[in-house]
Amino acid sequence: MKKTRELSNFFYSQYFADGLRITIGCIVPILICATLGKFLLGTYISLGALLVGLSDTPGAPSHRRTGMIACLIVCILTQFITFLANGNIWIMSLVIGSLCFIYSMFAVFNARAATVGSMGILIMLIYVDDINSFQEEVMLLLYFTIGAVWYMLISFSLTQARPYRLAQQELSETVRHVGDFIRLRANFYDPKINIDDNYSKLIDKQIEVHEHQENVRDLLFQSKRSIKDTTKVGRYLTLTFNDIVDLFEQAMTTHYDYELIRKEYGDTGILKDFKHLLLKIANELDHLAYQLNANRAPKPLYNFKDDIEAILRAIEARERTENINGIPLKKILISIRNITIFIHNIYNYGVIRPNNIKKQEIEEASKFIQTEHIDLRKLKDNLSFNSSIFRHALRMAIVMAATYLILNIQSLNIGTMGSYWVLLTIMVILKPGFGLTKERNFQRLLGTIIGGVIGAIILMTVHSEVARFIILIFFFLIAYSLFRVNYIMAVMFMTPYVLIMLSFSGLNTFEVAKERIFDTFLGGMIAFLSSYIIFPNWESFQIKKSVRELLIANYRYLSQAVRILSGEEITVTSYKLSRKQLYIASANMGSTFQRMLSEPKWRQKSTKEVNRLVILNHILSSYGATLLTQLTEATDTNYTKEHLILLKKILTNVSKSIEAVPVKDGEEFVAVSDFPEITPETLDPAESKLITEQLQFLNKISSDLYKSTLDVMEKESTIHTQQIEMANG
Repeated sequence: MKKTRELSNFFYSQYFADGLRITIGCIVPILICATLGKFLLGTYISLGALLVGLSDTPGAPSHRRTGMIACLIVCILTQFITFLANGNIWIMSLVIGSLCFIYSMFAVFNARAATVGSMGILIMLIYVDDINSFQEEVMLLLYFTIGAVWYMLISFSLTQARPYRLAQQELSETVRHVGDFIRLRANFYDPKINIDDNYSKLIDKQIEVHEHQENVRDLLFQSKRSIKDTTKVGRYLTLTFNDIVDLFEQAMTTHYDYELIRKEYGDTGILKDFKHLLLKIANELDHLAYQLNANRAPKPLYNFKDDIEAILRAIEARERTENINGIPLKKILISIRNITIFIHNIYNYGVIRPNNIKKQEIEEASKFIQTEHIDLRKLKDNLSFNSSIFRHALRMAIVMAATYLILNIQSLNIGTMGSYWVLLTIMVILKPGFGLTKERNFQRLLGTIIGGVIGAIILMTVHSEVARFIILIFFFLIAYSLFRVNYIMAVMFMTPYVLIMLSFSGLNTFEVAKERIFDTFLGGMIAFLSSYIIFPNWESFQIKKSVRELLIANYRYLSQAVRILSGEEITVTSYKLSRKQLYIASANMGSTFQRMLSEPKWRQKSTKEVNRLVILNHILSSYGATLLTQLTEATDTNYTKEHLILLKKILTNVSKSIEAVPVKDGEEFVAVSDFPEITPETLDPAESKLITEQLQFLNKISSDLYKSTLDVMEKESTIHTQQIEMANG
């Protein structure tokens, strides 16, 4: 049943919708032209649809429209330049180097611009070995434009007909990943599971949640119409997303040291109840995600009230019979109950009038989104070896131009496809960081080999052209549906699709298959070696900047507590903006660390220390979320001068950690200087004691974080000194 649900969920997903849209855009021109006996003409037209379709990445409709138009202009201009330069190896090498550098630098603007740049390089490679007459070149430009416009018409029409579908699908993915996050949280209540290992998995999942949250913000809030929307669907999606973000923060809260919880309450059996309840909540979120994806009216799967009351009774019974302190367990239960309240509210939005619900953070949603304006100052600021994008662009230009030049020396036999496959492989595999290049290299080679074998088997066993064409369409659809989900699988389906397509042109497809596998291996080796030798960009170069940004974000998030205790009124928008910045910094730090792990062993001398620092930061932000939740939901009557002193120590430790990570042109940091005076005595001794214990643990974590930061900086400094000594011989 679960496998069936996952399969149907994929077919409802945005990934399959993207694949279907590109497939329709590419296959329809081929079918029409094939019936007219102009199969080759259809492939020229479909090329325009394919490249513009690949640039049509998720985002606000206005951004997608701008991206597709930019892609069309860039591709036409690139084709024209390529046609002029073809025929002269030296001029073409210069053009390849120049365009690869320029288009790779598009990444300084945003991800959409980077994709447009990649399409510009791709169209250049497709025509890099073609020499045509002027009339033929004009016709090719015309066919490409027809295909591009055809795809844009499909995309615009679908967006107009179903304006909220993309947001609905992306929101569904977000909900599903939040469910996975809670499932990992449940593991903390299982004594058999290692806490540090689970934290590492949790941080990886947090990165995914953040990426999808940003995509939903882009889709929902870039348009003022979406924010102020009077339609029930638009308002429902907006409110649901807002509550899912709050639910995610509630899921992050940590009320106690998990080691201590396991030690003190492991024998009570209540921790198993907590884990079971959290797993049920994760299943409920999976269920909600599926219903959103399937465009169905959401209906709850469970009633959590009975489970919560049963656990509460069990805690109270243990308090009476075993005289244990049940307040920490009750705090955990309250946090879980708050999560279920968010889920209950989301289901209610489907049956009430959501237009009447006003939330400040939704009305001020424009503050939460990142604009995608093209700022030429970014390009100027990145024209330096300190920029990883600049180093990558130079590497791409040198490697692509040199490879083309060497492969086109007359004494080399580069096969029926010319230098296309080798250059294409380099373009796809070569990434700004060594780790990404290494990972993509393995995926491309493995996918090509398996796909080549599958394609050969099909060509040997399936002789009907109609059957082959149907298989071709299926492979095409699946390949481009999996392109953003599973690259290995995408290449596995793409390779046989290419071989079947070439079989219709009369080429010896077995020779082409062997050439493709060899060229993929050759291109992969060139890309891998160049990322190691030519202006290498190790993630350890970026680690100091990422660490500092994360520490500053954590400090600013925690400093909200001081403002609240000072009596300052913190707006919901202000609080959530600081929370969003913390999520962004955490995701960036986690991504940097993941890429570090795939670098050569001699570059991984500080990974143990960095891993410890990342985990401590996550624990600090989790406890910070707990503290801020308590402050915003209660008065300061339970907060004493001792609590304030502990909070000051915590912020001082984080401040010292920031100062220990100096970064050239780094983000400016100003520590909190004004701390409030708290005089009232506590009214609830038990509550005050728990707060004291939480702050004491938070103080310990912040102190450990400072030590860990010093360890990372010391290790990085040692590595840097060793490199200088090696360079000087």
